[in-house]
Amino acid sequence: MESLGNKLKTAREERGLSFDYISRETNISTRYLHALEEEDFSPFPGETYVRGYLKTYGEFLGLDPKDLLSIYNSIKILEQPVPMEQLLRSPSPLPKIIKISVAVLVILAVFAGIAFFIYRFPGRTQNPPQLARTVSDYTLNTDFLERRFYPGDSIFVTQGNYTHRLVFTSLGDAVTITTPRGPVVLDLGQEVNIDLNNDGSTGVRVIATDFARNDPVSGALLRFEQETLPPLLIAHSSIPSEIPPAGPVAPQLILASPNPFPFTLQAVFNGYCLFRYEILFERDRTGRNEQYYQRAQELSIQAQNGIRLGISNAQAVRLQVIGGGRTIPFEAGGPGEVVAADLRWIRDEDNRFRLVLIRLN
Repeated sequence: MESLGNKLKTAREERGLSFDYISRETNISTRYLHALEEEDFSPFPGETYVRGYLKTYGEFLGLDPKDLLSIYNSIKILEQPVPMEQLLRSPSPLPKIIKISVAVLVILAVFAGIAFFIYRFPGRTQNPPQLARTVSDYTLNTDFLERRFYPGDSIFVTQGNYTHRLVFTSLGDAVTITTPRGPVVLDLGQEVNIDLNNDGSTGVRVIATDFARNDPVSGALLRFEQETLPPLLIAHSSIPSEIPPAGPVAPQLILASPNPFPFTLQAVFNGYCLFRYEILFERDRTGRNEQYYQRAQELSIQAQNGIRLGISNAQAVRLQVIGGGRTIPFEAGGPGEVVAADLRWIRDEDNRFRLVLIRLN
């Protein structure tokens, strides 16, 4: 690449211009013009003068000022001396070696301390003793009680004139509960009805809602339900004043599935009817809903596990279940019949689930 001084000198001589003429036209001293062509920048008062005169001189000669300044910048970079300490200094691996050595020593010291502690105090490495837990007693004085039980906990259930004590005995592959009628074993999600008074009627329903097998420390979430008939409010002459006596009615199968799924109960009323329902086994949807319905009115109820129903006239409403891509109509009872029933999922002996209607009266 042509030097800066040669570019200026060649352009000036090709035009046949003298330093005196250029000095008069550009107001740049001939001394500075000579210095630029000789690439001697020591006479200039400062860096700014060099760049300014170089730009003016180059434009006068018809040269590209940017090109001239770029060549000048390259000259200045080459002229800058490298500090002698940088030339003499060679990277030493000593600091890195020191750091690695210190880290290794620290790790060895930590392991040595742990080994000494284990050797000196062997008893400290054993599992700490579990704090003894106080056994709790509960009372079923509402329609249901759902909470986490631990081995040794008990619940008192009153049926008629007697109060019975049920004890959560153990938790292995299944939950074991000791009752006055003998031990009861429940698998996960299983439920059982216990006749506490041994009078042929269901006393209390127990459901093993959640537990981890062979983990008694975590306990089991159990639900206890009083098996009582929900009373219907009788306020209209067309509603019978008495509930028919209970009889042995087998659960009515609605549908079966390998796994339970949410479903919708649709009710279409074709006559005057008092209809009550309560969502089962859903904590955020508690409480009963009750209303009188007239002909052509409709009601849809979504549920995950089950619905408890109370109907003043079973033939005054048409019922159907929608779920799993199917629609299944069913009847809850006969004309003028007061019905109290549970529509819910149960698990059979083959570990399949059935949605059934269980009559409670």
